[in-house]
Amino acid sequence: MAGFADVIAAADRLRGHVHETPILTSHSLDLLAGRPVVLKCENFQRSGSFKFRGAAHAVARLDPVLAVRGVVTHSSGNFAGALALAAALRGIPCHVVMPTHASAVKRQAVLDRGARVVPCPPTQADREATAAQVVSETGGMLIHSYDDPDVLAGQGTAALELLNASPGLAAVLAPIGGGGLCGGCSLVARHRHVAMWAAEPSGADDAARSLEAGRRLPQTAPDTIADGLRTGLGRWTWPLVRDHVAHIERVPDGATRRAQAFVADRLKIIIEPSSAVAVAALFGPLRDVAPGLPVGVIVSGGNVAVRFDA
Repeated sequence: MAGFADVIAAADRLRGHVHETPILTSHSLDLLAGRPVVLKCENFQRSGSFKFRGAAHAVARLDPVLAVRGVVTHSSGNFAGALALAAALRGIPCHVVMPTHASAVKRQAVLDRGARVVPCPPTQADREATAAQVVSETGGMLIHSYDDPDVLAGQGTAALELLNASPGLAAVLAPIGGGGLCGGCSLVARHRHVAMWAAEPSGADDAARSLEAGRRLPQTAPDTIADGLRTGLGRWTWPLVRDHVAHIERVPDGATRRAQAFVADRLKIIIEPSSAVAVAALFGPLRDVAPGLPVGVIVSGGNVAVRFDA
């Protein structure tokens, strides 16, 4: 199990390899949220999301003898692109199993970084079975997109940077799907005596249901525009969510779209729906949780297709 010391070690390994992403504020956002808000903008991270932190850390931790065989993962998008970049920077092969419904933008990013894409049907069972087959064929190391202690430690460095730069925060808020970002950040938040909050789509609310039930429940038929949050909690991430996350806000897709548009309009940055879920949570019932106290939001990524009329 990853701990706070592992996040500190990950930060040392990643120094100079990941971007220390900017922190933005908005007076309009503060007014709507009813509290001071700072945004930790991982949409400006290498590969376009926080996922590069965990991928780069996991790749850096590989034994040189094993690393030459390459790495394998299954991912619908952001971790795929992040691992492809991390592998390319280390000069090792990368094989990515991607479901056929994955974003074309994210699939192309994987190919552009020199990785091999292996398509599979869009079910968790098919993803896992195909990845196991690729591991058997290549001898590559399987790196899970979120349910891995080295990945968790890497993701936690986002909260470490945030709280070092903004020490007066009362809570850290992050989107939650598989729990890699939220779990890693919770290690830092707990050590710094800061509350950890999460936000997830109403149509993919296994984390909220699990927290309410006190046991890990499966993700069933997720229905949301936030493609990065359709996965269920993992073996390593569930205990962190169970023990360290104080509140999970469910967010309907309509609110997510409005938050995505608000950020583009007022802060002039592009974020993906999975990031906008956390921003949208600020405008709902979360206003009444520790009202008025400052919150830092992890903006998880910005990998969306943008089209402009000629």
